Amino acid sequence: MRITGQVRELKENEIFVFGSNLSGRHGKGAAKQAMRWGAKYGQASGLQGRTYGIPTVNATITGKLTIHRINAYVQEFIKFAKEHPELHFLVTAVGCGLAGWTAAEIAPLFLEATVMKNVSLPKEFWEEYTK
Repeated sequence: MRITGQVRELKENEIFVFGSNLSGRHGKGAAKQAMRWGAKYGQASGLQGRTYGIPTVNATITGKLTIHRINAYVQEFIKFAKEHPELHFLVTAVGCGLAGWTAAEIAPLFLEATVMKNVSLPKEFWEEYTK
């Protein structure tokens, strides 16, 4: 298992994967932390500096996106990670903080990433896979 622990610094080939909102206002949680490594204010998704955003909250930051909608962004991320095996992606507990989803609800979206050697997932996601 490749577990994303507490991320305080990034190695040269590492990308910090965080949950964002559709307006790209990275003001709290992992999104705020991502600003340290190049997350672009106003960009909601995709590669931003040494980070990768996955939207989980609406543009007004008043409600969470549906699982179906989040899954579309997760699938884009998985495709991107497959296309960039030279990078290692440190996925945070996307959607499980401010968005209010549980690991049991979000972890299945990342199931395909469990076999990808260049993706680390949070401990709470791995715990869901072993239930």
